[in-house]
Amino acid sequence: MKRAVLALVLDALAILVFVVIGLSEHGLVLDLDQIVRVAWTFAVGMLLGHLAIRAWRAPFALWPQGVFVWAITIVTAMALRTLFRAGTELSFILVTCVVLGVLMLGWRAVASWIDRRRSREVLTEADLSERAVRTDPQPERTTPAPRP
Repeated sequence: MKRAVLALVLDALAILVFVVIGLSEHGLVLDLDQIVRVAWTFAVGMLLGHLAIRAWRAPFALWPQGVFVWAITIVTAMALRTLFRAGTELSFILVTCVVLGVLMLGWRAVASWIDRRRSREVLTEADLSERAVRTDPQPERTTPAPRP
């Protein structure tokens, strides 16, 4: 459950970073009202993506959870932006796909790498323990001396 909540928080943070970078690149005001006005469509899409793919089952998985959450976020946000006439120019869609892809899939790739690395370390420790048990020296068997 903790991982699922963390995945939601990290995706929300990715959206926030995207929105803040976009607003500042366009010289717009960085106040809470402006940030919420731009970010809400992406937040709705992210939540819908998490629910649709049941991301809580494997919240850090890049495939399929991460890719589907990212794709559903983009499609939902663009649909809502179109509905509310907030702008969906092709260049905006392409930049959104790339930046949110890097951010939303990037943290998952890093998390997967860390998980794999940790599981290897645990496996290595367990493997070493098992080898130590198997290689414990057995008492030497001496063959009796031949009788004359």
